[in-house]
Amino acid sequence: MGTLTRSGLEALKARIIQADLLKSGLKRARITVHMGTCGIASGAQKIHDAIGEQIALNRVSDIAVTTSGCMGICCREPLITVEEQGKDAVVYELLSPEKAERIFKEHLMGGVVQQDLVMAR
Repeated sequence: MGTLTRSGLEALKARIIQADLLKSGLKRARITVHMGTCGIASGAQKIHDAIGEQIALNRVSDIAVTTSGCMGICCREPLITVEEQGKDAVVYELLSPEKAERIFKEHLMGGVVQQDLVMAR
């Protein structure tokens, strides 16, 4: 195994992204609600519910909602990660149901990342 370079890591990341659910073309985006115990204690279930309500209200079928455990950044919970085909993932922090609704409407439906809520890109 050779030395791992930045370009090698970027190529690996691209291959992994392409191998996932978004690659199939069935979904254009995935929202992951981080539901470790810290996330749940901080209100992640309410975030999950708010996103589910937006998907139902907007009759959207090309966005997947998944859950995961803790990212290890408990003080920034509740967190969600938004992944879209061909774009870098965006992690949003310190969410409320209202902020989650805004992310859904402005980012996923409108294409505008909500910079004031971003923890990492």
